[in-house]
Amino acid sequence: MPSQRLTVFIIDDDPSVRDSLSLRLGIEGFRTALFADAEAFLAALQPEWAGCIVADIKLPGASGLEMQAELQRRGVGIPVVVITAHGDIDSARTAFRASAVDFLPKPFETEQLLQAIGRAFESEELRLQGEESRRDEIVKLARLTAREREVLDRVARGLHAKEIAAELGISPRTVEVHKARIMEKLDARNAAELVRFVVLGAGAAR
Repeated sequence: MPSQRLTVFIIDDDPSVRDSLSLRLGIEGFRTALFADAEAFLAALQPEWAGCIVADIKLPGASGLEMQAELQRRGVGIPVVVITAHGDIDSARTAFRASAVDFLPKPFETEQLLQAIGRAFESEELRLQGEESRRDEIVKLARLTAREREVLDRVARGLHAKEIAAELGISPRTVEVHKARIMEKLDARNAAELVRFVVLGAGAAR
């Protein structure tokens, strides 16, 4: 049974195609949401949406490929399966360069679509797990005191306890105490993991 936190977003200007795909996928246990064009989908798009986009290339207004480009510009990572009755090599190349999971010429077999969506969902689960892990790490970073953040930043720069102590005007022993608390709060096993937290914190602050 497909994950119920994932949705297949079907974008096609032909109502019969939308309804047919929704029916087929519903029988297989997939949740679906239907849109007639790229603009409607992009206007409705929410940050928490996850799953897979099944989009036709030829749409009124922005094309499926233009929608892919816009999703990339916005930093939206939902994987895309491109479907089309007007496919060519250049379109396929453009779609795959924009990280399309698959490019299916109409008419296609249901099994082909299910396999493509299956690959997309596997990719999406990995993306969501990565985001959840980053959120957990940001929460851990928030537990540090201001002094502990100062020590952490300097540890990540490769400074030793005496150097950190000299910069902060504290004793090397106090630095070591702070380092021990930092390692405990962040569940870090070594200095390399501490560096990852500093990079994460810098990215979250942007």
